[in-house]
Amino acid sequence: MKKILLLLLVVSLSLTQLKAQEPTFSKGDKVLNLGFGLGSTLYSGFYYKSMIPPLSASVEVGVVDNVLEKGVIGIGGYLGYSSYKYEVSNWGWKYSNMIIGGRGTFHYPLVDKLDTYAGILLGYNISTSKEFGTVTPGYSYHSSNGGVVYAAFVGARYYFQNNFGVLGEFGYGISYLTLGVSLKF
Repeated sequence: MKKILLLLLVVSLSLTQLKAQEPTFSKGDKVLNLGFGLGSTLYSGFYYKSMIPPLSASVEVGVVDNVLEKGVIGIGGYLGYSSYKYEVSNWGWKYSNMIIGGRGTFHYPLVDKLDTYAGILLGYNISTSKEFGTVTPGYSYHSSNGGVVYAAFVGARYYFQNNFGVLGEFGYGISYLTLGVSLKF
C-alpha cells in the first residue's frame, strides 16, 4: 500500500512539470468502465484457483473542471466480484467477494486521446465462504461477513473514438491490474 501511495505522490508531483494536452474527460462527461482483473489482491498461494476471475464495473461523472488548469475531478460508483477455490486433495473452501463502493478520481491530460488519472475507492466487501469435499461427519462450515475496503489506483483510458476506448488500471482493489473497455455518454 505504501508503494501505491508513493506512486500516486510521484504522479501528482510530475503533473505540475508536464505541459498539459487537451482533456479527454471533462465536467459533465459520463463514462462506464467494464474490466477484467489480473492478479488477485484477495487470494494468493499454491492451492488457490480462480473460479470467476476478478470482474468490475464502474460509472464516473466529471463534476469539477479547471483544477490545476486542465484537471478534472470525477466521482462515481464501483462494483467488483471474484470467486476462488482453495483445494487440497478432495477438501477445500469456495470463496466469493463482492465489493460495492464509491470512487473519486483526478484526471489530468498528459497525451492526446489518453485520459490519465489517479483515484481512491471506498466501499464495502461482502465475503462468503463454503466448505466442500470430504468433511468430518456432523461438521460443516459456511460463513459470510464483510468489512470496509479502501483502495488507491492509477489508470489510463485510450479513446479510439469519441465514445469508445480501452482502459488499464493499476492499484489495490479487486485486482492489481484491471484491463477493459470504456464507454463515454
